[in-house]
Order: sequence, then C-alpha cells, then structure tokens
Amino acid sequence: MSDISVIGAGAFGTALASQLAGEDGPTVTLWTRDPEQAAAIGTARENARHLPGVSLPRALSVEHGNAAFAAPILIMATPMQTLAGLLEEHREHIGEACVVAACKGVDLERGKGPTGIIESAAKKAIPAILTGPSFAVDIAQGLPTALTLACADKRTGEMLQSALSTTTLRLYLSTDPIGAELGGALKNVIAIACGACIGAGFGESARAALMTRGYAEMARLAAALGGKRETLAGLSGFGDLALTCTSDKSRNFRHGLALGRGEQPPEGVTTEGIATAGATLRLAQRYKLEMPITEVVAALTSGTLSAAEAMAVLLARPLKKE
Repeated sequence: MSDISVIGAGAFGTALASQLAGEDGPTVTLWTRDPEQAAAIGTARENARHLPGVSLPRALSVEHGNAAFAAPILIMATPMQTLAGLLEEHREHIGEACVVAACKGVDLERGKGPTGIIESAAKKAIPAILTGPSFAVDIAQGLPTALTLACADKRTGEMLQSALSTTTLRLYLSTDPIGAELGGALKNVIAIACGACIGAGFGESARAALMTRGYAEMARLAAALGGKRETLAGLSGFGDLALTCTSDKSRNFRHGLALGRGEQPPEGVTTEGIATAGATLRLAQRYKLEMPITEVVAALTSGTLSAAEAMAVLLARPLKKE
C-alpha cells in the first residue's frame, strides 16, 4: 500500500504526484478511473493528455483499482463537482485516512466546500485542504511554489505539512480550512470577472478594481461562514487571487476572456468558477450578504448578461464607503 495516493490524473493531480514521488520520498500512487489511461501513463511515463512533456518518476505508481483509496493519506485532485460522488463510492476503502482536498469550489448541489464534503461523505476521515497560488505546469517542472495546508486538527496538520512538503513545494500551515477553501473557491469567480474585463477592453485599472472589490466579497463570505479574515490575506486568498486574475494560464481567466471578447469559450475544459458562482450566490442570499461581482459573474456565465452589461450593472450601484 502506498503512503500517499493522489486521486485524479488531471494536470494538477499528475503534477503533485510527480513532485511527491521522489526517489527518497514516500511511496506515491496516482489513481485514475480509466484503466486504459492508467496503462498509457504507466507505460509512457507521461500524461500526454493533461501534462505533455513532463516525464514522471519511475517511483510513481499509476493505478485504477480500489486499493489506492486505502492509503493513509489521500489527496483528492478531482473536479469539485465530482468530489462527493467519488468519496461516497469508495467510502468503505477510505476508513480513517487523512483526506486532503486539492480542488477548489463550492458544491452546487450541497452548498459545501471540499472539507465539508469530506466530513459528510467519509465520516471517519480527517479532512484537510491544500490550496493556494499554483499552476500544474509550475509544480511539475519543480519551480518554487508555496501553498496553504489547512486542517482543523493542528497535530494532523503538522504531520501533513511535513509529509507533503518538498524541496520546491513549501507548505504553510493553517487551522482554518473554511477560510482557506473559500479563498480558493471564490478567486475563480473573480478571475472570470477579470478575464471578461480584459477581453472586453475595459483596461488594467478596471481589473485592479475588480480584484480589490472581489477580495472584499471573499472576506465577507468567509467571515459569515466562520472563516478568519486573516486567512484570506494569505496564500489561499490574496495569493491565489493575484495569480488567477492576472495570468492566461488560468482556465477561469481564459473563460472570462472569451466571454468578454464575445467568443465561445472552449468546450471540455473544467472551469470551476462557473458552478462556484451559482453556489456562492445561493450562500450569499442565505446569509443576506451583498456580493455584486459574484452576482454578475453568475449572470455572465449563464448568458443572461454580456460583459458590457455586467460592468454597467456594477458601475450603477449606489456609492458607498470602502
């Protein structure tokens, strides 16, 4: 049995597994549901579909069976909207493992973040979340990256921080998983807004304003749900927001960019901010919070508003104190 199983052979899961599977490190398994994909990756030592050009270490095992879910540390690098179903399907194999979410978003059906989904779907497991400013290709290439590892249980968090840190991947510990996961989720919504802003030609100043006011929305919701505002000032909030809203490597930014240009976004690309905008809007309504950027992003991605109309709605709001 592996020490660590990374569940999900997308770009981020593959990159993370590759970095953790050093020759002198823990035994690591990369799991994919598709046996043909597992065989192809294992033979070629490359995930040609999601992370082309990156050679995987020989120490990394690629599997598709249930045994991967029996590892003491599970890293769930799956799309947010599939997390609950996957955990429920394999609940009997998970047991009392440490389950670390490496996905970002809010479950559209349940209105919960990753750690809340883990608590509900795998009741014996210890939930944690790994989040922050990171692109898969940077991690895969061994470029220096810093992330937040958040776990309510401090001793478990310290163990995970030590187990998952590498020479190029530096993890900062937090005991505020709610704040950490909301930062990682909501920055995707703001990134769509920023992409649309640039795509529509509204300029860099407008993008800076969206990032700043978007950060205020992130902190507002986190505080309402029991998260700490200072967590949002760290890597999982401000850091991830800065990266995702300013780089065309971001899928959420590129989605907004296409909408702003009046183009059809590419199909078959997981863009977590779309579902997160809708789920977050429901939470905002439940807690009676003003989240105008989230509201217009939900309308923009559903086709109800154009980028120009969304910006007009935001600019027409009553003047207020900062």
